Formats: sequence, C-alpha cells, structure tokens
Amino acid sequence: MLALAYQARDLIVAALPTLILFTLLSVYLKHFFFKPLAKALEERRQATEGTKHAAENAFEKARRKAAEYEESFRTARAELYKEQEQFRAQLRNEQSSALNEMRVKNDALIAEARTRIESETAAARGSLQQEAESLAEQIATTVLTGRAS
Repeated sequence: MLALAYQARDLIVAALPTLILFTLLSVYLKHFFFKPLAKALEERRQATEGTKHAAENAFEKARRKAAEYEESFRTARAELYKEQEQFRAQLRNEQSSALNEMRVKNDALIAEARTRIESETAAARGSLQQEAESLAEQIATTVLTGRAS
C-alpha cells in the first residue's frame, strides 16, 4: 500500500507542473482571449440590436409616411371627383338651359309658321272663294245664255 501512495505522490508531482501550466494558460486565455472576444461579441450584438432598432424605426416612419401619402391621395382624389361632379352638373345645367332656349325658339318658330300657314290658308280660301264665285257666274252666264239662244 505504501507503494501505491508513492505512486500517487509521483503522479501528483508529475502532474503538478501540467496543472500549474493549465491554470496559468486558463487565466491567460480568459484574460487576453475570451474577455476581448466576449467584449467584441457584445459590441457586435449591441450594434446589431441598434441597427435592428434603427431599421424598425425607419420602417415605422416609412409606414407612417406611406399612410400620409395615401391619405393625401385619397383627399386629392375626393376633391378631384367633387370638381368633376360640379363640372358635370354645370354642363348639365348649361345643356338644360340651351335645350330650353331651343325649345322656346322652336315653339316660337312653330307658332309663327302656324300663323303664316293659317293666314296663307285663309288667303287661299278667300282666293278660292272668289274663283268659285267667278266660275259660278261664268257657269251661270254660260248656262243662261246657252238656254237663251
């Protein structure tokens, strides 16, 4: 058993420089490698988060701006439709008044034509009446003179 203790002691003494070197290497790596690496990764994460946050803010700003533009377009379109409807109403009113004027003129022309036709008809009837009387006299004269002869 004593031999086993000596072997354990020899093993520990032989492993001690390795253990010391491992501990020193571990401290060295932690201090000069892992801390700067962790710091760089943290800075990268913060930069990424900052960029992500900035991108989200920019996206939100762009969305609001797009909504404002849509509202502006909607308002402008509504105003345009309103102006078009007013223009159409004005055209309808102008057409209606022009149509009414034409109707009044046509009614006046028709009334004038009727008056002229009635006067021409009356004149023609008077002329026909005179001709009929004249022909009646000629016929009567012819018939009476023909009987008399």
